[in-house]
Amino acid sequence: MNAYSIAALPAKEFIPGFWGRMIHTEHATLAYWEIAADSILPLHSHPHEQTVNMLEGEFEITIGGQTRVLKAGEVVVIPGNVPHSGRATGQPCKILDVFCPRREDYR
Repeated sequence: MNAYSIAALPAKEFIPGFWGRMIHTEHATLAYWEIAADSILPLHSHPHEQTVNMLEGEFEITIGGQTRVLKAGEVVVIPGNVPHSGRATGQPCKILDVFCPRREDYR
């Protein structure tokens, strides 16, 4: 059995204001993000499907040109290779992203 304590995982700042704690399985990566207020996620894309689980706070996200504000308890799925960007809206927030297949660049 693989069991984890999220708080015990090492945190790494991947881009300014985005601190992540990663769990890698055979087929997926779980990214637990703590995002500083007003931090910006630049427009980008990747081949991985990404499921965004909003845990705390609010995050404005633009996917394929459509923008919405995600609130705690909401989930959005980003298909692979679709451009997306976002920003924390005035307060820190927490997000769990699930990437499939596994993100080797997050190891």
